Amino acid sequence: MERQDAVCCSCCEDDPLTCGCSTRGNSTEAFGKSSARYEDGTVRLKNANIELMDQDILYHLALGSGSHDLVEMFGDVKFVCMGGTPKRMEQFAYYIMGEIGHKLPTGTQLQDISQYSYRYSMYKVGPVLSISHGMGIPSIGILLHEVIKLMFHAKVKDPVFFRIGTSGGIGLEGGTVVISEQAVDGLLRPYFELPVLGKLVQRPALLDKKLVRELKALHHPEDPYDTVTGKTLCTTDFYEGQGRLDGAFCDFNENEKMAYLEQIQKANVVNMEMESLAFAALTHNAGIRSSVICVTIVDRLKGDQIHSPKEVLDEWQERPQKLVSRYIKKFLQTKGRFMDSYCGSPCVKSPRRFKLVQQESENYD
Repeated sequence: MERQDAVCCSCCEDDPLTCGCSTRGNSTEAFGKSSARYEDGTVRLKNANIELMDQDILYHLALGSGSHDLVEMFGDVKFVCMGGTPKRMEQFAYYIMGEIGHKLPTGTQLQDISQYSYRYSMYKVGPVLSISHGMGIPSIGILLHEVIKLMFHAKVKDPVFFRIGTSGGIGLEGGTVVISEQAVDGLLRPYFELPVLGKLVQRPALLDKKLVRELKALHHPEDPYDTVTGKTLCTTDFYEGQGRLDGAFCDFNENEKMAYLEQIQKANVVNMEMESLAFAALTHNAGIRSSVICVTIVDRLKGDQIHSPKEVLDEWQERPQKLVSRYIKKFLQTKGRFMDSYCGSPCVKSPRRFKLVQQESENYD
């Protein structure tokens, strides 16, 4: 089993992406044999095969490095915001458009850039990408591989990734916003384990602690809900994996379920969901600052079923979006970057390859 060390020193633990300590070079598994980013802040892929390819087709995004001018289309991206459903991320795209004062050219509208993939939806609003990641680790893992490669091909500098979504609270009332300090698996291990060529590879699931503090500081005292930080437990299943009694199968009782939930609560776990482990591990491995911000929709210590009305759930789901919006607006105001008018229309380099990418994406199962 290959184990990637999570931290090489105290300063790496605080801000692992910018650490320059002497011990960093001794942890090649944690940070790769070369630094995670180029000196100008652009993403450095840990895969030499990509640069040898005639064209890199991002099948599930319906984009290609030879068919599209990815630098022209995405070179100004600064923030990548991911959430579960296409509808939610379309709504977030329109929400962030209003928040940052982005205006579309007359007669145009936001376009789902990945519409021909039929897998994920993706909208671009100035420096913000809003993308649906589906449900669970496999779905978000595929997306992250291709979005990280997109950042590389587009020469994006110092991107920041956010996962915004829903979760089950552990001792937290519904509607509480949770900023994840760390992601752990169902055994409370802080790394993502993946079989690769018959061997288990473990990658540390690290999130940017400075980003956690910056987001927490943006909670307003007048917000009618709490914003907390803590560990997030990431499962590979919604029912048995999260200790639910209401799945098609259940081989444990109420007492055993409660004992487990109380155990993870004592380990400072405050919520659970199904994507944070892969999200944290892959972004960290790519050298990308990232954060997970979720709202709780049920307190699992009080039950398994979600009973809140739809209009209440809809309002709760806007709360992580508001926090991320505050962060983006603060950054843009600091940098004086309000706003260009590009809305995501494809910039085609090669019509022949563009058609090929559409066909490949439509047919790829």
